[in-house]
Amino acid sequence: MKTLTTNLPELGQRARAAIRQLAVSSRRQRDTALLEIARRLEASGEVLTANAADVAQGRQDGLSAALLDRLTLTPKRIAAIAAGCRDVAALPDALGELIDGSQLPNGLRVSRRRVPIGVIAAIYESRPNVTIEISSLTLKTGNAVILRGGKETLRTNVVLGELVRAACEAAGLPADAVQLITDPDRALVEELLGMDDVIDLVIPRGGQGLQNLVRKFARMPVVYGGIGVCHLFVDAAADLNASLKVIHNAKTQAPSVCNALDTVLVHSAIAEAFIPRLVTMFKESGVRMLLDKRSMTLVPEALAANNELLASATADDFGREFLSLVFSVRVVDSLDEAIAHIAQYSTQHSDGILTNDHANAACFTAEVDSAVVYVNASTRFTDGGQLGLGAEVAISTQRMHARGPLGLRELTTYKWIVEGDYHVRA
Repeated sequence: MKTLTTNLPELGQRARAAIRQLAVSSRRQRDTALLEIARRLEASGEVLTANAADVAQGRQDGLSAALLDRLTLTPKRIAAIAAGCRDVAALPDALGELIDGSQLPNGLRVSRRRVPIGVIAAIYESRPNVTIEISSLTLKTGNAVILRGGKETLRTNVVLGELVRAACEAAGLPADAVQLITDPDRALVEELLGMDDVIDLVIPRGGQGLQNLVRKFARMPVVYGGIGVCHLFVDAAADLNASLKVIHNAKTQAPSVCNALDTVLVHSAIAEAFIPRLVTMFKESGVRMLLDKRSMTLVPEALAANNELLASATADDFGREFLSLVFSVRVVDSLDEAIAHIAQYSTQHSDGILTNDHANAACFTAEVDSAVVYVNASTRFTDGGQLGLGAEVAISTQRMHARGPLGLRELTTYKWIVEGDYHVRA
């Protein structure tokens, strides 16, 4: 098996060669590769050893708690990643699927069928599980992928990359279907983004700095995503007990990810009853709350006294992705005001309403223009596995060519098949 390299033109040419081999591969081969990845993950001790070294280096370098959490692998997380590979293997094959077809009046038979996008470049930060998730989905869909993870997880990614490549070869697929850039030099990212002769699509998963870099240098199509400023609006008609549970889950279940809750909007009609309960709940959970002026006046003095987890919100605390156990709160006077706030501050990722009023729910889902809009559910469900896609390569916040979690079908395009009986155009 060829070793991984940082010669980008060579990576690109090997990826183009790999997609030609993938084009004639069978579903059985591709699924076997995914099952082999899962088996090798669970059997490998090298992954955890490499990851422990990355975490120790990250702690020494002063990475935030959120980044360290994203970086860390545990036996439980590895088991979940392996299970995800098996889930993807069990999904129906999207390749060759007939999208639609018809026979024209002149007798031509016209159809559209799903095909791979081609060579995909994925640029991401901190999370080594993404290496496996992207590899599994691109293999399933017959795409080749060039991976560029963050320097903070390089040791782990090198082990994972070799593991995936070995699994491909064991299944009779080209190892170069998955390649990893092992040099953390940022200049290589700029070079990669200029390789439109071999790369068909770029998917950046990371913060605003990464996305700005891609916007500046990419010469090929890009699917943007990953930045989530997520809102939940507690309507006047909400079930307050149930709303507390949803908000707690959305904020605390995995606070360092893009679909975690950042801002709670509370209707003024229920704010006096609801906000003290919200403060009590999160005080017990160790979550810091940044309250606007109206919210702060509703917190009883006894509850506010010596509460280091309470602070006044500034203008910058709205429209901010916290990625930690912090969120902001604002009181609004109407559904329209809540929708206007979301329109101003949301990144069009995941936003929701908590209400028992069906008309308000319908208005919210019609007017809020986010990739995933919720009614009475946690924003944490914005995930390929949770929404039945098996896994995802990213969560797109744009309109073209896909929105929300990018699963199997979103990693395909289509081609027209036109069949005739030696037709000529008049």
